[in-house]
Amino acid sequence: MQETSLRKRREDEKSLQSTEPKTTNLQKELGLFSGICIIVGTIIGSGIFISPKSVLSNTEAVGPCLIIWAACGILATLGALCFAELGTMITKSGGEYPYLMEAFGPIPAYLFSWTSLFVIKPSSFAIICLSFSEYVSSPFYAGCSPPQVVVKFLAAAAILVITMVNALSVRLGSYVQNVFTAAKLVIVAVIIISGLVLLAQGNTKNFENSFEGTKLSVGAIGLAFYNGLWAYDGWNQLNYITEELENPFRNLPLAIIIGIPLVTGCYILMNVSYFTVMTATELLQSQAVAVTFGDRVLYPASWVVPLFVAFSTIGAANGSCFTAGRLVYVAGREGHMLKVLSYISVKRLTPAPAIIFHGIIATIYIIPGDINSLVNYFSFAAWLFYGLTISGLVVMRFTRKELKRPIKVPIVIPVVVTLLSLFLVLAPIISMPAWEYLYCVLFMLSGLIFYFLFVRYKFGWAQKISKPLTMHLQMLMEVVPPEEPPE
Repeated sequence: MQETSLRKRREDEKSLQSTEPKTTNLQKELGLFSGICIIVGTIIGSGIFISPKSVLSNTEAVGPCLIIWAACGILATLGALCFAELGTMITKSGGEYPYLMEAFGPIPAYLFSWTSLFVIKPSSFAIICLSFSEYVSSPFYAGCSPPQVVVKFLAAAAILVITMVNALSVRLGSYVQNVFTAAKLVIVAVIIISGLVLLAQGNTKNFENSFEGTKLSVGAIGLAFYNGLWAYDGWNQLNYITEELENPFRNLPLAIIIGIPLVTGCYILMNVSYFTVMTATELLQSQAVAVTFGDRVLYPASWVVPLFVAFSTIGAANGSCFTAGRLVYVAGREGHMLKVLSYISVKRLTPAPAIIFHGIIATIYIIPGDINSLVNYFSFAAWLFYGLTISGLVVMRFTRKELKRPIKVPIVIPVVVTLLSLFLVLAPIISMPAWEYLYCVLFMLSGLIFYFLFVRYKFGWAQKISKPLTMHLQMLMEVVPPEEPPE
């Protein structure tokens, strides 16, 4: 009886070994097309349908407005090229996190992780999903605003669905991204083609004397860039999933070189299209620029615009969740967050705990609902870390000369981007001083308390709580540690 039981157990073990995956590391399943789709899909979200009004309000004229949009595209491309060097030099997922770790050590990396995980990423995810739910629910409440309860429930449902999709499969998450990118490019193409047709028909009145009435100041230029770059935010997103990219030395720079100029061209042409049917004053008075454009140009098929804008926002939310989950995964792997957050699903080979954690935090942000001002103030923290990361590229040119650099940009590019990032951080403070900026800095620095208490000096009582919690979550979610950290 005992021999039979032992034989059966050995057979079961052999069967399990033959069916289980050979590795529990993240799989390289994303090609060049998927990489471009993640960049385009994450950048073209709700921003281009909201930011034109804010950029115009700071420039006060059509000409400077279009120049700002082009300049934002150039800055995003330069920044992305710097990130391409970083991404091929340090081929780890997590974007800025491993770069700051290599350049400046664990404390700046932890502060970036702290700010991103608890504020920047989940707030952006929540805001995008709230925008999606407003566009989806508005047709059912003609003539009035949708109830906040309906908007919040729809946004929470969107977060739940997107989180589940990305936790279940890398391939499924990228497939959803590809589908929604195709859908959003349809509405972008509709707006651009309609605008070009109107332009060819002679609707150029709003472009005459396009610099008249311009009253620019340092603060106004900074805020215009601030709002324009909010629409471009996501230019660095492909670096978060470097480990899962096939042939990253080739596909990462190609995806950047193709993706960001494509977005820049689309943004400029979309703004030109808006100005073919709206004066600067009318655009500033519009509640939803793209919807106003659709009502004037596409009627009676104007319902297409809010529908495809909803597709655009859900695509951006999916890209945000896809990449932020990898940031949480790397933070857990480095010991800066709970270890279970770095574990990988045995069956799905995805960082499921990290993605679920991100979804929970984003859902919490939906409860107050009105977090636009919070996201705006913490966006300046994002550019602080962009500048710090790219300055790290300059530092590593001298301190880490031994690292291989398949892509090497002229050093003047990271220097210029670092200076522009400093300008973008200081400009809103100079033009509109507010206590919220101080609160933001204090919140970022408060991460140091948690770092020294729970990361640098690990107290015994904290370990007694975290170890059984990790064990139970590991059994519940069927996740295991990665076999070895990628070099």
